Amino acid sequence: MAVTSPDVFKLGFVGAGNMAESIARGVVKSGVLPAQAIRTSHHREDRRAVFKSFGVEILESSGQVVSDSDIVILSVKPQVAKKVLLELKPLFSDDKVLVSIAAGIKLTDLQEWSGQRRIIRVMPNTPSAVGVAASVMCMGDMATKKDEERVVSLFGAIGKIWMADEKYFDAVTGLSGSGPAYIYIAIEAMADGGVAAGLPRDLALSLASQTVLGAAAMVSNTGKHPGQLKDAVTSPAGTTIAGIHELEKGGFRGTLISAVTAAAKRCRELSN
Repeated sequence: MAVTSPDVFKLGFVGAGNMAESIARGVVKSGVLPAQAIRTSHHREDRRAVFKSFGVEILESSGQVVSDSDIVILSVKPQVAKKVLLELKPLFSDDKVLVSIAAGIKLTDLQEWSGQRRIIRVMPNTPSAVGVAASVMCMGDMATKKDEERVVSLFGAIGKIWMADEKYFDAVTGLSGSGPAYIYIAIEAMADGGVAAGLPRDLALSLASQTVLGAAAMVSNTGKHPGQLKDAVTSPAGTTIAGIHELEKGGFRGTLISAVTAAAKRCRELSN
């Protein structure tokens, strides 16, 4: 059973989409905050109902959310972030913290549009929905140690979080932000390979997804380099090296590297 943290503060979401929902659910489930300490608003009844279903308070407007929150998470689409923050600017104050998860929006822009000085930028990814997000954060100049601790507790509730300089955020977006899509394609392709080799579709997909999950856990939990783990599976003249040979002929490594760098480049273009 979750036990609520003694450091209870009011958390508001401006934007009540899937990522906001994942964060809010994780925060409540882990006991970082009680549901009644969280608030949001949305014009659609179905989105309001989702948050109500696990106890989040629904307010009438984003302005009310900002006014009634200690930490405000900006979880709107990047293309509307400027408009939203300019509208909410009169409601921000020095006793509040603005946390942005909008991809590509820099700290300087967030400060200019909101007038807020205590700002933290976080880049989570979609596995937050199942509690295994990879999130990276960077601190604005005026954010405090207490702000950092609270934000780490929030995003630690949905996975793992690392600190990095803002200059790395475009690359973070290209790797962990967009990365789940690359892995979904790999799982789908592996399952198709299983079907081509004679497996039933449901078994092939289950084996492919569990294999990726297990391989990721091996890297994360053992601390060994993935090349070392790969070599341990690769027997001389065996099945695995035959498969790896095909991957190398197809440019598998180079294609993944290009995917990450292309996504990072696109993020850089959008942020500029």
